[in-house]
Amino acid sequence: MPITKFVMPEVIFGKDSLEQAGEACVRIGAKKALIVSDSGVAGSGWLEKVIQSCREAQLSFSAFIDVTTNPKDSEVEAGCRTFIDQECDAIIGVGGGSALDVAKGIAILATNGGRIRDYEGVDKIHSPLPPMVMVMTTAGSGSEVSQFSVIVDSEREKKMTIISKTLVPDIAIIDPQTLMTKEADLTAMTGMDVLTHAIEAYVSIAATPLTDVQAKNALTLVSRYLRPSVASRTNQEAKEAMAMASLQAGLAFSNAILGAAHAISHAIGGKHLLPHGEINAILLPYVMEYNLIAAPRRFAEMAELMGVDTRGRTQREGGNAAIQFVRELSADIGTPRRLGDVGITREMIRWIASTALEDACMITNPRDMSMAQITQLLENSL
Repeated sequence: MPITKFVMPEVIFGKDSLEQAGEACVRIGAKKALIVSDSGVAGSGWLEKVIQSCREAQLSFSAFIDVTTNPKDSEVEAGCRTFIDQECDAIIGVGGGSALDVAKGIAILATNGGRIRDYEGVDKIHSPLPPMVMVMTTAGSGSEVSQFSVIVDSEREKKMTIISKTLVPDIAIIDPQTLMTKEADLTAMTGMDVLTHAIEAYVSIAATPLTDVQAKNALTLVSRYLRPSVASRTNQEAKEAMAMASLQAGLAFSNAILGAAHAISHAIGGKHLLPHGEINAILLPYVMEYNLIAAPRRFAEMAELMGVDTRGRTQREGGNAAIQFVRELSADIGTPRRLGDVGITREMIRWIASTALEDACMITNPRDMSMAQITQLLENSL
């Protein structure tokens, strides 16, 4: 077996765990933290609980909550100014992937300088980052455990993927209670993002036995619990399972990276600012169909993990059953089925395809993709 690495933060998981955010930040040496969040999290009451935990830990803090869906470079730069002006020395991110990605971006600029676009790609960060505690409130992006930050470059209308082991937070806090304040459509979209993370990590050319364990368990949990989690805000068992699925899928893709679904989704989301999970839900079965010939055994194993009876089926038939499961799951929870349903037109395809081809996530897709093949996949999914 070749040498492999697996990176992850300290993980605190469970009911009321977000109340440990302040103490966790103090424990890693913070004197004053910048809390990065958004108005939705503030309105739900979770941000106030984190602020109270800082007070109880006697940790000074300032707050930056001007984060939007598909966060932009300008938000990172504004947050960095707040970090410096308020003389902060640590960061607490509170929210979904958008807030946590901005928190990471602020950490980059605070200690490395320049503009956030300078760090697009792999391993462009050279100076250590301030201590980071990430509190995840969706299930979700996996950003609380990952070495990724995805930020929109406003000038180029492009989502930049920044990958570096220095972006792995010091401490990740996952409190399943936070999922109980999410609307059904958000639960559905973020849940399909979790599924996409698990599937793309499992068939990634960078997958290892360590990432496989995480991806496989995440696949099983999402397949079993996403429907009931969408159906009921108060289903505690489903919320805990989806929180764990998000965590494990995040650990898997952080170390195995992703694939074509995310590369194309980043391209679409950077220009058209559509919800990331929604785009992944549409693209996932089409990308699975394209990749099937590259990893038929793994796709057949996915079907088994999803609870599909594959006895008597070939690997290809099992893989097709996994793809059909994803389509049925998407239909059951009400996510869009085609790109045309969310406003993507044929005229947009060439730009999307050329941008996706440059995304770092394309490198670990199990089957090579050309401009023509991405274009055909997009046309199939319109």
